[in-house]
Amino acid sequence: MERKDNQSPQGEIAGILVEFLEVAITSVVYLKGIYPSGAFERRRYMNVVVQRARHPQLREYIHSAVSGLLPSIQKGLVERVAVTFFNTDNIPMERFIFKLMVNQSFGLKVEGSDLEFSLRSFLIKLSVSQPLTTVLPRDCRWEIMAYFRSLPQVSTSKDAEMWIPTDTKQWQQPPLITPIKSMNSEPLGLQLYLEHPSPSELVSG
Repeated sequence: MERKDNQSPQGEIAGILVEFLEVAITSVVYLKGIYPSGAFERRRYMNVVVQRARHPQLREYIHSAVSGLLPSIQKGLVERVAVTFFNTDNIPMERFIFKLMVNQSFGLKVEGSDLEFSLRSFLIKLSVSQPLTTVLPRDCRWEIMAYFRSLPQVSTSKDAEMWIPTDTKQWQQPPLITPIKSMNSEPLGLQLYLEHPSPSELVSG
């Protein structure tokens, strides 16, 4: 991704990150096998073979949801982006969490190739992480959720209007966390991990 002359380091980071998240979230959905394998096609991204959704509605949902976060990621407002899978009772059964930290005081030129090299390792790790995940019911559903450090002003951002408060049932006990991959280097920090309900949560539920 080429940097525009008037683009801030945070803007460039956010652009690369949003593009990465779109590919990574598609990989998560493919990994879980919710849709037939024919619903995806192989593409190359960051010199890694990844999956691209063939169905226009699926592709547009992922693209529009993640693209809508661009201004907020650039401003450091987004703390986590989650792909959450629910059972038929609308209770979360598994979450793939992308925890973000964009350094707002970073003022140097962003080395896009270095950043992409680091992000590529997440896609490679994600592609072999299925043994860490749980088996989901056949009729489960999923959605993309964003957790904000502070909410963007709706009056100043049309993108903010896309995001509404969730009425999703929350776990009452701390979740079980399984790390998948992390990086912490200027100007971006990123963690990818799984969250599952604790055994006591499942019994009480």
